[in-house]
Amino acid sequence: MAIAQKTFSDYLDDAKEMASEVSKVTDRIERERMIPPEITNQMKDRGLFRLLMPRSLDGAELDHPSFLRLVFEFGKADASVGWCFNQNNVFATNSTRLPEKASREIWTDWRNVVTNGPPTRDTLATPVDGGYRLTGRWNFSSGSPHATWLAALTPIKDSNPSEIRVLLIPKNKATMIDTWDVHGLRGTGSHGFEVNDLFVPGHLSYNQSDTPREPGSLYKINTTLFFCSGFATVALGAARTALDAAVEMSTSKIPTNAPGQVTLRDMGTVQRQIGQAEAIWGAARAYLHENHSRLWESANKDQPIPTADRIGVRLASTHAIRQAAEVVDIAYNLIGSTAIFASSPVQRRFRDIHVITQQVQGQMYHYDTAGQFFLGMEPQGSI
Repeated sequence: MAIAQKTFSDYLDDAKEMASEVSKVTDRIERERMIPPEITNQMKDRGLFRLLMPRSLDGAELDHPSFLRLVFEFGKADASVGWCFNQNNVFATNSTRLPEKASREIWTDWRNVVTNGPPTRDTLATPVDGGYRLTGRWNFSSGSPHATWLAALTPIKDSNPSEIRVLLIPKNKATMIDTWDVHGLRGTGSHGFEVNDLFVPGHLSYNQSDTPREPGSLYKINTTLFFCSGFATVALGAARTALDAAVEMSTSKIPTNAPGQVTLRDMGTVQRQIGQAEAIWGAARAYLHENHSRLWESANKDQPIPTADRIGVRLASTHAIRQAAEVVDIAYNLIGSTAIFASSPVQRRFRDIHVITQQVQGQMYHYDTAGQFFLGMEPQGSI
């Protein structure tokens, strides 16, 4: 089905179907540290990496609240898949900042996916006739196994004032570096890459502050808020699965030395913890939804998005990530030694969620940024 003919209902069906397939191969995703090609190729062919791209580039230009519903489906199935789904779709919004020639060169092929990662300190692009000579190394490139293009954020040599640009390079022109030996989100394949004196044509670059060509509501919101709200949704999905698994296990597990040999389900302390976890999860999700809805409403108006709305999503996203981790911790502690085995769905979400909290969007200093705003100060963080 052509992407222009697909409705949100079609995409939701696609996401649920693909999430079901993902659930069957989670052990493989964990072991191989990547999403299997037969999964990512189906996602590409269904347009599931083009959801936030403009219709002018054969994208879905799906409204962001609907997009987050799809993120949640993948986040429940496997946090690594949800992470890459969000990361790769959000980055594709930059197709509106690149020159149109470059965007069509990259994204005309539905199987092309771009990933990015933060640079190390020694990256540099030197201006030359027709483009740049690029040298450097970049890490944490989520989805790099299924990506076909890489985005390299880099300073431009001798620029005045100092300029930072993003240069797009085909993956086959870079050296991939296997760095992703981690305990959680293993399936994201967030490896590093490096290039040495590689020529990059000038049209394959842009400044992150460039104004998008497209007028749609999606392109009034900066990628930081897309990243944080999407990753928060992944965290909530992982926490939902962990808590549901703990509830299911509680109906059959009889703890060693439990008085009366009762199941976990019949113990008052377990009942209390489940109630608390549900309240924590529900409150975090509602707070994120409330603030994200306000942001989206503002994006649909013909005016700049208020700082208060951007702060709201920034705060709610980090808070959702931290609260999701608390929910997973409750589930982990509740089921005892069952949680320590690799086969446990709770154990995997425990590792995944404690990688998500360490990523920039889950960091505690975002509370500082929000606090500065509420105290009448100029917010110092990224919003």
